[in-house]
Amino acid sequence: MRRISNSSRLLALSLVLAGAGSGVAIAQGAAQPPLAVDVTDDSPADKSAMTAGPNIVGIISARSGSKMQITAADGSKTVVMIDDATRITATKGLFSRDKLAANSLLNGLPVTVKTLQGSGTLLASQIKLTGKDLKTARMIQSGTDQGFAEQTAATDALRSRMGDIDQYSIKSTTNVNFATGKAVISAQGKSDLCAAATAAESQENALLLVVGYTDSTGSDEFNQVLSEKRAKSVINYLQQACHWKPYRVLTPTGMAEADPLADNSTEEGKAQNRRVAVNVLVSKAVDGF
Repeated sequence: MRRISNSSRLLALSLVLAGAGSGVAIAQGAAQPPLAVDVTDDSPADKSAMTAGPNIVGIISARSGSKMQITAADGSKTVVMIDDATRITATKGLFSRDKLAANSLLNGLPVTVKTLQGSGTLLASQIKLTGKDLKTARMIQSGTDQGFAEQTAATDALRSRMGDIDQYSIKSTTNVNFATGKAVISAQGKSDLCAAATAAESQENALLLVVGYTDSTGSDEFNQVLSEKRAKSVINYLQQACHWKPYRVLTPTGMAEADPLADNSTEEGKAQNRRVAVNVLVSKAVDGF
């Protein structure tokens, strides 16, 4: 591990501040706030009078009866209705899908929602998710590694402390590198990630901020998506293989070509820039500040 530079520190702290508003990633045990909805009846409007609505992509951040709140990557929140006709599916492979019941819609699940709209109401006609995300959400909800009450208390405490980000410092950074155009973690990268998680575990109240980057190859749009995929791959490995608690990971961020470590005009420089940075945040009070 290496100490992060001052410029990277400022960038990472700004990312944390942006991510703090959307909460800690996939904290199923945390109590959810009541939904703020402008409808007075859980029964959606007459479908015959409804038209095609927007597709909504984000994470389920709250559930209340037949209402579901989706929080997008930019922090915006949308409330949609669910009824018995809402089709809920999870992908298992390239062509395989499972039909699911509404009780599979757990807080923290990434979803894509196709909607109908009318009379100020959005009705979910189709909800898509992945089987892998659902498995992870169920494991978290069931409290595989710790009890529900303990996880709720820990998550709430972390969220409250993130309200004053100036009280946290970046203790260390581990960079994991990737092949051109890929989001697959190498054997060395996997080893480095678990070593970083083990070291961070010994630091009281440590959080992880995970940021993905690319080199200058490819379009801006491609690099943005690729940087996000790399960050999510690292998050998944930290949680599933390195046993890092999900409520101690901030929302992953993709920064595409921003903040390069080396010169993108050389192959050596590009190799250094194709990375995910795993930043360990520690309370300054704990860290001796």
